[in-house]
Amino acid sequence: MIARSNLPLLPLAFDAVTYCVGDETLLGPLDLEIEDANKTVILGPNGAGKSLLLRIAHGLLKPSAGEVRWASAPDESLHARQAMVFDHAVLLRRSARANVEYGLALRGVSREVRRERAHTVLERTGLGAIADRSARALSAGEQQRLALARAWALEPEVLFLDEPTASLDPAASRRVEELIESIASAGTKIVMTTHQLGLARRVADEVVFLHRGKLVEYSAASAFFAGPATADAQAFLAGDLLW
Repeated sequence: MIARSNLPLLPLAFDAVTYCVGDETLLGPLDLEIEDANKTVILGPNGAGKSLLLRIAHGLLKPSAGEVRWASAPDESLHARQAMVFDHAVLLRRSARANVEYGLALRGVSREVRRERAHTVLERTGLGAIADRSARALSAGEQQRLALARAWALEPEVLFLDEPTASLDPAASRRVEELIESIASAGTKIVMTTHQLGLARRVADEVVFLHRGKLVEYSAASAFFAGPATADAQAFLAGDLLW
């Protein structure tokens, strides 16, 4: 289980958040509050603003206007309490084990603990037998699981996942989905983007549906997939093109 800080990290609130490039508004204005429980899936067509929202949440981008607020005041520990995995794994030219240990070293974890924790997460992610293989020589699915293992080893309270199965075949996607469930069950809050309806149906506890940079719906996944309240969401579920 994740060792929680005494100060709560969630909910994560977006107050009138807007992101612009030049004169074009790509996201917002957006008001949203993401709670501690459940797996949150940010769903929508390509270009909806999903990745932008995730990068702003993680702190990689600053909004052009508005405010992003965690429950506990931002401090030097905020970055250490969250992690992010991108759609294409960014790995070092080292072994799978060394990739995991390097992330821990950056956090100041001792060598003994690094080795123990890397061994544990590599076994949990099904990569133990290839721990000493070059990360760059792994398959796409193995690389994505390694990226998840590296993030999991950091024991984040919140894990942001940007289209984690976008470039994977069905078998590799399924293994990544199973791993996401394991990470969530161990106590990490999952916030994930996808445009894939099947993945969202299987993983989501709640859905944030975006279109054209706007928040269209935010509801429990069961209610959203049973009968979305808006025409845009209904069209998306029906497979219609959204413009």
